[in-house]
Amino acid sequence: MIADDHPLFREGLRYLLETEKCMHVAAMAQCGAQCLELLEKEKPDLLLLDIDMPDKNGIETLSEIKNGKYRKIKVLMLTAHREAEYVRRAVCAGADGYISKTADLKELLRAIHIVSEGKFYIQPDLEKNTDFNLTDEEEKILSLSGREREVLAKVADGMSNKEISTVLHISEKTVKNHLSCIFKKMEVSDRTQAAIMALRHTSIFCD
Repeated sequence: MIADDHPLFREGLRYLLETEKCMHVAAMAQCGAQCLELLEKEKPDLLLLDIDMPDKNGIETLSEIKNGKYRKIKVLMLTAHREAEYVRRAVCAGADGYISKTADLKELLRAIHIVSEGKFYIQPDLEKNTDFNLTDEEEKILSLSGREREVLAKVADGMSNKEISTVLHISEKTVKNHLSCIFKKMEVSDRTQAAIMALRHTSIFCD
């Protein structure tokens, strides 16, 4: 399955992949929300996931996949972003592999086969430029679910529980429940401490 917001890229990639034996593109999504919907219907073995997509970016979508019932689906990030910070975010969120759109078809096919076999793959020139060592605070933030990170980001923006409930379309009670889980996982006692920690590590939250 392919999730990318550029129609020409999706169609071109689908054509190239389906010229290979034993490879079939079950579905294509143009945004994170549609990707999650199609996972329920198609249940693919592997997902090629872009980062820059509308409504839910690739990192948020990846986090929901790996923290939900689709965690067993292999996810290979296929993106224009070559920056170490994006590679690090994706890997920390549970990606099974990461490859740049600048890679040739041969390298992409190699990555797909490696990830499909349950092994981890990062494009070699990207791996050598990425530091995967996490601080204790980063590990705590990355232990949060995708929704919990959304709530934390809003807290860091200074929003009240009522404002968060409106923006995320959830009840204030649900917001409070999320905050309780967030405080416990981050080992803080209140929203101020949580916000301060989040603001020290804004790079974890993908734009």
